[in-house]
Amino acid sequence: MLQKCEGIIIKTSDYGETNKIVTLYTREWGKIGVMARGAKKPNSRLSAITQLFTYGHFMFQKTSGLGVLQQGETISTFRGVREDIFLTAYASHVIELTDKCTEEKKPNPFLFEMLYQTLNYLNEGFDSDVLVFIYELKMLPLLGLYPKLDECTLCHSKEGEFAFSVREGGLLCHRCYEKEPYHYRVSQSTIRLLRLFYYFDLNRLGKIAIKDETKKELKKVIDAYYEEYSGLYLKSKRFLNQLDNLNKSI
Repeated sequence: MLQKCEGIIIKTSDYGETNKIVTLYTREWGKIGVMARGAKKPNSRLSAITQLFTYGHFMFQKTSGLGVLQQGETISTFRGVREDIFLTAYASHVIELTDKCTEEKKPNPFLFEMLYQTLNYLNEGFDSDVLVFIYELKMLPLLGLYPKLDECTLCHSKEGEFAFSVREGGLLCHRCYEKEPYHYRVSQSTIRLLRLFYYFDLNRLGKIAIKDETKKELKKVIDAYYEEYSGLYLKSKRFLNQLDNLNKSI
């Protein structure tokens, strides 16, 4: 039975000398795997459509195991991302995080739209760090993680100066600093952005200018929270950090 879907390729792996196994994140069915027979051959009609990041319409034969990809029509290749090593690194992190945080055949149209918008914004030159911060924060609920960012985790106060406590899993007001001495004392701009990015509708994103120091604080907090609670090891994140360090040293 032939099925049609709208999807983005988030993972590929070679299978034998000429075939590929392709992982699609689709609007209709969530994450699915399909076999692309002959896709490694240069003259194959499936060669171009099975490249990483490709967004398009795909037709596949549904089976009890892996589906078999029959054809595809490209909507976007996100060319700007492909041609820039730094953007490729950011996009690779986004799709690997998507892969690690999702189970097969569990539809989530909201996540599909967020994935598409993030790749599209990267392609259009929006701030890569900001996009990754937003995406990482919005993926937390898929891991069963819900940082408390609207009030103090201990006294529930909504007013005052705040820090972030990884141990308590959210904000800590200045009245409770001494109760949890291992919190991150960051700027109030960072606190406001953490809250904004977590609840923010990505479709409304405009050009945002953020100081480098604020970015460092956001990265420190988000990375620490992921390291403590997510249980994920992402090769793309490690590579992204290496590129970031290289970029700073130039």
